[in-house]
This record gives sequence, structure tokens and C-alpha cells, in this order.
Amino acid sequence: MLAAPDENNRPLFAAKDLTTFYLENGPKIFPQKKAGLLTPLRNLLGLVRGPKYDGVFLHDKIKSLTHDVRVADTVTNVIVPAFDVKSLQPIIFSTYEAKTDTLKNAHLSDICISTSAAPTYFPAHFFKTEATDGRPPREYHLVDGGVAANNPTMVAMSMLTKEVHRRNPNFNAGSPTEYTNYLIISVGTGSAKQAEKYTAEQCAKWGLIQWLYNGGFTPIIDIFSHASSDMVDIHASILFQALHCERKYLRIQDDTLTGNASSVDIATKENMESLISIGQELLNKPVARVNIDTGLYESCEGEGTNAQSLADFAKQLSDERKLRKSNLNSN
Repeated sequence: MLAAPDENNRPLFAAKDLTTFYLENGPKIFPQKKAGLLTPLRNLLGLVRGPKYDGVFLHDKIKSLTHDVRVADTVTNVIVPAFDVKSLQPIIFSTYEAKTDTLKNAHLSDICISTSAAPTYFPAHFFKTEATDGRPPREYHLVDGGVAANNPTMVAMSMLTKEVHRRNPNFNAGSPTEYTNYLIISVGTGSAKQAEKYTAEQCAKWGLIQWLYNGGFTPIIDIFSHASSDMVDIHASILFQALHCERKYLRIQDDTLTGNASSVDIATKENMESLISIGQELLNKPVARVNIDTGLYESCEGEGTNAQSLADFAKQLSDERKLRKSNLNSN
């Protein structure tokens, strides 16, 4: 939604506005029920009956903000993964492809709803796109892209590689795999890796129900999502180190979350304010990279803080934009 245009074709939101958005709307997106002795049983029965949340407020809010905007209309190029449960394959929406193929030019609201449809939390989303050249409509049966790409770094790199290979004029000519020309900022949503929530001794006794729901968490989803995300981080980290350009890949992630802070949907004011504080503190922490052997993040000596690295990346991108404008004006 940061890429959705307003009436002046400027971003609908600034990043600094997102905390206010979640503080105001989070409790309505994830309505909390009063805890009691029967809460665990009620939650378990809810999982059996259907999604934990109906998504009505979330869907209405997204539609009211994005209106009829389509992915080709975004103020910057975006790449958004989702997963089609009917065809059992990932679906990648991108501004680049939407501008050349109307069947891929979905409404931004449909894409946002789809990629937030986390299984067990929100219902899957169905919609169609129409072609302008006589081709039949295309159907989409989508859930959260996180089931295929919980960390979309490699998805973004692959799509950019594809555009370079196609000789997209937005990119300098060269080898599609010249990753030394890439700047990657990968922002995680936090994890409870260091909390060590599960053990083999516990899991050995679990059946289907315990894997789906245990102590307020969903172990099977936790495990698959962390595995997917961490494999991408490890792959990207090794790739950039092998190319001697590891400083061009910045991963910002907190793997020390515990309790409510590590939940997906505890949208109380107290917990959301805690998450805001964790994010602010993370900016001032040293740049860190994953240790491939332990899976934990370790500080990188002499590379400054995350905030300093973000400022450095911003300057590099600004300088590159000025250079490209200068080259265009001189032609």
C-alpha cells in the first residue's frame, strides 16, 4: 500500500504513517476476545471451523484506500508474491509485467487481500482479471505468498534478473547476473528463534491437532515460514559474500522476540506499542548477518548501525537517480 498513488500521484502513505495505521486499525483487523479458562479450547474449535478472522474489515479498509488502482499504476515498481491453491503454484505480481499483460494487471486491492490471506487466519481470496485482446479471463485462487516466499528477497532478485535479460531500458545493459550492481534491503518481521519454543521431546508426542495449535501458536506454520525465510537469507548472504559485496545486502531482522511480541495477531495497544519500540531499537543496533552454522544473527564489526546503513543506501540510490536523470537530459 506504500506504493499506491494518491490523487496527486504521490505515495498514499509515508512509511512513518504505518505505525499510526496499525495502532488505529490493528484491533479491528485482529479483534481480540477476552481470555478465560476456555480460551484454548475456543481457539482450537475456531481453527477447526474456519479461518480465525473473517477479514471483512481488512478487505473493506484496503478497498476504501486503493479504490480502482491497479498494479500497473503504482508509484514505484513492486513485486508481490501470492500462492494459487487451485494450481498449486506461486503467483508473482509485478508492475513490469502488469504494464505489458492485462491479465496480470490486477487491482491492487485484490493483490493486498490475497497476500495477507495467511492460512488459518484469513480466508483465501478469489478474483478474475480481464484481457483487452480477446483472451479468456484469468482466475486467481490465492493465499498469502508467504507460504512460498516468506522472505521475498530472491523473488525480487529473480524478477529483476528477468527484466535485465529482457533489456528493459530502466536497467543498464550488462549480464543479468551481475549482482554486484544490486542493492538489497531485506526487512524481516521478527522471529522467536532464540526463545527456543519447541523441542524434539515435545514434538515427538504431537498429533495433527498439536502441530496445528499449541499454546496459542501454530507450530507447523511457524516451522515452515521460518524455514522458507531463513533459507533465502542464507542463500543471499552466501551469494553476496562470495561476490565480495556483502555490504550490498542488508538484512534487518530481530530474532530475539518472545511472548506476545512473537505472535502474528495479538493486536492490543500494549503489544503494538512494544513492537514499535522493538523496531526503533533495532534501527540503532549494529548491522548483523546470519551465522550459517547457528542460524543466529551476529553483529558485523565496523559496519555501523542499521540506521547508518539505511542512510548510506538512500544516498547511493539518490546519487544513482541523479546520474540517470543527467544521462537522460544529455541524450
